[in-house]
Amino acid sequence: MMTDMPWWLWLLIALGAIVIAALAFIAGRLLSQLKSQNERRDVAIGQRNERLQESIVTIAKSMDQGQCPLSEGALRLVVLLDLRVERGPRAYSERYPALHDMYERIKHMPTHGARKEYPKAEIRKMDDEREGYEKELEDAILADVRQLLKDFN
Repeated sequence: MMTDMPWWLWLLIALGAIVIAALAFIAGRLLSQLKSQNERRDVAIGQRNERLQESIVTIAKSMDQGQCPLSEGALRLVVLLDLRVERGPRAYSERYPALHDMYERIKHMPTHGARKEYPKAEIRKMDDEREGYEKELEDAILADVRQLLKDFN
């Protein structure tokens, strides 16, 4: 019967039950912490994406209204779109091909302070090249910008 078991076997069973209960408690706490951490991460990602969306919409509107050069806007928009965190496939290069085409054509060109390191003749040559791309791709870029504004509003 049960009373025939030695006392040390009862002790082992009791210790096993205590260990299992302790491990279950620890696992529950860790799962709770993980859930909380995931919720905080999701909130942070949502806030970040919101700020990115505001910037994307602002730049796209200024491009559409002619207040921002198409090449500069394309550079900024492609980078901002790439920074968004999304669950599914992004495929922004397929949705906005002209923006990405412009980006690929001019991403090697220096901007801001880096321009000062180049001779003026070389800067003029790059500016002429960039302006040529803007004229060539203007209609397609503006179509992408308008589609982007629809998608993000």
